[in-house]
This record gives sequence, structure tokens and C-alpha cells, in this order.
Amino acid sequence: MIDLGISKKVSGEFSQVEEKVRTALQNNGFGVITEIDVKETLKKKLDVDYRNYKILGACNPPMAYKALSLEPAIGLMLPCNVIVAEEDDGILVSAINPMTMMGIMNNEGLLEVATQVTEKLQKVIAEV
Repeated sequence: MIDLGISKKVSGEFSQVEEKVRTALQNNGFGVITEIDVKETLKKKLDVDYRNYKILGACNPPMAYKALSLEPAIGLMLPCNVIVAEEDDGILVSAINPMTMMGIMNNEGLLEVATQVTEKLQKVIAEV
């Protein structure tokens, strides 16, 4: 199985967990540049009731600049998605694993950047 994410299950109110995720991202040099409220979107587009589920597109500008400088096509894989998803037994917080994403590029410089971003995202998840 491919290790797509760095994940943690937490308890608490969805909105409070989401706020903790946003704070942890900011504390580690990331900004949220995109946001998809899956619950709201599915209700609006399909009239479907869905659980609380948000996809936050997180960007660390210095790391993104380094990656883009090494490989312009890496923009296809940016930003780093972080999900906050309500489940029956808690709230799942998960960030994409940059080593998985950038590993397919076969570029040693990108792997160095991916290692640094992975370490930062691991700290984010640990802080939630």
C-alpha cells in the first residue's frame, strides 16, 4: 500500500480541530491558499448530505519556490493538501506525504525539498 498521508485521529469539535490545524500550519511556515468544503460543495452541487470534510491547500513559499526552481512541472503537485475529516470515531487529520508525491519525479534535489517539507508536515500533524 502506498503511504499517501501523514495522519492522526483526534477527538473534539470539528471546527476546533480545524482551527488547530490552521494554527499548526502557520506555526510551521505554511499558509492555506486554497480551501474546499466538501460537505458544502456536495450539498450545493448534488443535494447530498455529507460529513464535515475540508481540504486545505497548504503552501510553504520558500519550499515551493525551491521545488519550482528545480522542476517547474512540480506545480502540478502543489499545494500540499491537508484534510480535516469527521469520522465515526473522531476527526481524521491527514497531510499528503511529499516523499510519495515528489519521489516519482526522479530528481535528487526535489527529494531533499520533499524531506524538509515532510518533516514540517509531520510537526504540523503532531501539534494537532
